[in-house]
Amino acid sequence: MRDELIAALAGRAERALELQTGLTAIPALSPENGGEGEERKALWLEEKLRSFGLTNIEHVDAPDPRVPSGKRPNMIVRVPGRTKRTLWVLAHLDVVPPGDLGLWNSDPWTVTQDSEDPDLIRGRGVEDNQQAAVSAILVAAELQEKGITPDLGLGIILVADEETGNSYGIEHVLAERPDLIAADDLVMVPDYGTVDGELIEVAEKSTLWVKVTVTGAQCHASTPDEGKNALVAASDMILHVQPEMEARFPAKDPLFVPERSTITPTRHDANVPNVNTMPGKDVFFVDSRILPCYDLDEVFSAMRSFMEEIAAKHGVAVELEIVNREAGPAPTPVDCPVVLALKEAVYSVYGIRCREGGVGGGTVAKQFRSRGIHAAVWCRVLDNCHMPNEGARLSHAVGDAQVYAHMLFS
Repeated sequence: MRDELIAALAGRAERALELQTGLTAIPALSPENGGEGEERKALWLEEKLRSFGLTNIEHVDAPDPRVPSGKRPNMIVRVPGRTKRTLWVLAHLDVVPPGDLGLWNSDPWTVTQDSEDPDLIRGRGVEDNQQAAVSAILVAAELQEKGITPDLGLGIILVADEETGNSYGIEHVLAERPDLIAADDLVMVPDYGTVDGELIEVAEKSTLWVKVTVTGAQCHASTPDEGKNALVAASDMILHVQPEMEARFPAKDPLFVPERSTITPTRHDANVPNVNTMPGKDVFFVDSRILPCYDLDEVFSAMRSFMEEIAAKHGVAVELEIVNREAGPAPTPVDCPVVLALKEAVYSVYGIRCREGGVGGGTVAKQFRSRGIHAAVWCRVLDNCHMPNEGARLSHAVGDAQVYAHMLFS
């Protein structure tokens, strides 16, 4: 049955294109991004699912008065297996805005096929995260239409709000349904991947975003001795925070690339609007990705101490505020069932030998791992999410579907 399922999926590129085309045509932007949420997209998708004979659909919608429907849609789609164990695949319905339309070669809300390479399609959301949804749906539809009962059941979790925090999406689902994932289930999060498909993400660094406000004394630029230049003091901090902090927290972990904690100054807010005024206030931000072996409170305390030393040297005041703080959960063990089953399936389908690794960015696997649920993050993608002319390959959608099919018979 496994081989029959995998062979049938090989011919489903047109179905993948049909799903991608329909999903892309319905912008699903969060209120934070100026949109009306994911409801229209979810309604279209549920109709497609039912047309494939998939009727075991549960809603765990999150109330949200900011959107016209008053709710953010979360759907759980199931196809039963011979055992009670389930292979779960998570995908999200929301996308990010297209950005500068002048950078697109086509309408971002219309799927286009490359004239020379029709396997390559473009449109907002085709990679992030519609490919994952399409791959899982291809498997579910094929199981239903062929009447195949796999060893493991297939569960597809389609959520809202991944791009703006997850509180109306997977966080809401797991809070409402804490019994959803059983201890011996397999959880796949195709939220991150590589072009070669070699990396299985099993760990994430902790995230610490800090807003730094430097306060001096504003004055005319021609008489700088009468004030305290906040920009100069902030520049001193920006130049030295990375080497100083990385030296204070020097641990390395070869699981990650890069293998160290990273402290990166990023955004800088505008200060005075005119050239001939010396700024008395300057604001910048630091994005830190910290190895899980370090406590974030300790890192923040050290950063504040360092900034205060520089502030004292310049005679200014400094205030640090945590904008985002997410401690990295315990990694997924490299020898747990979902990782082993995934490695076997990827090699069987693609001939690729996977390696385990960690990343500095955050994925939805964090929501599972923080609850003690082992999750593997993997997909084969072009790695161009959020970019203009976002692209995906239909062959990747089909190949990833075949990987899930293989795992259902683990």
